[in-house]
Amino acid sequence: MTQHNTRALSLSALTALELTPPQMVECAAQARYDYVGLRLLPATDHEVRHEIIGDTPLKRETLARLRDTGIKVLDIEILRLKPDTHVTDYKAMLETGAELGARYVLVAGNDPDEARTADRLAQLCDLAKPLGLSPSLEPMPWTDVKDITQGARIVKAASRSNTGLIIDPIHFDRAGSSTEELAALPREYFGYVQFCDAPAERPTDLETLLFQARCERMIPGEGGIDLAGILRALPAHLPLSIEVPTEQWAKTAPALERARKLREATLAVLAQTYAAG
Repeated sequence: MTQHNTRALSLSALTALELTPPQMVECAAQARYDYVGLRLLPATDHEVRHEIIGDTPLKRETLARLRDTGIKVLDIEILRLKPDTHVTDYKAMLETGAELGARYVLVAGNDPDEARTADRLAQLCDLAKPLGLSPSLEPMPWTDVKDITQGARIVKAASRSNTGLIIDPIHFDRAGSSTEELAALPREYFGYVQFCDAPAERPTDLETLLFQARCERMIPGEGGIDLAGILRALPAHLPLSIEVPTEQWAKTAPALERARKLREATLAVLAQTYAAG
């Protein structure tokens, strides 16, 4: 079975957050990835904000690097659906994403009203469809979309063909989701999957949960998450977005070195997963 050899790999923004978008593209190319993920909007108030939305020098430079390297943009992030969100406020971000050639938009659910989240997701999909984008919901245990069951309910209620779920192994595991649940979900919900590892022991407090997820994930294959089980429960052709923020490792190794090591480790996990057939 050779499908793991043809699996497209993407370098996620969170893996090398110290880089600007043009540097991310360059790093992905040098480390022999197929795709890159770009963070057009910061996830938190403390994070660096890149002036890339609209007609900016940084956007033009990013476009030039994409052309020069042949790297494609898999996803753009991060868009949050909150109680006071006006979906049209994200139009400029979506337009920039489309210009960069992105396929997916990472969406976080930060609204306790599930019906309103589904309604806003539907509006977002309508806004994104002419741009060729699929806004996809990423369940995370500390957000209002905590696990894949809830995420699937919202996607179903939104009832749009250009949406789905983003599975991230650390969130999937920490939410206590099962590979049986995952395998039972509609295949069309999945466009790509994130990839990382983490300690087998689940954190018991929110602070540790957040710290592990945002700052200290593990190299695929070196932690205790059932990565093979997750891979087998999903369609075998999905691109993998390697998302491994590592605060400590980043202090001693440059982004390119980390990106290369993560690619090799991921290919090893894939080979092992599919060797059994």
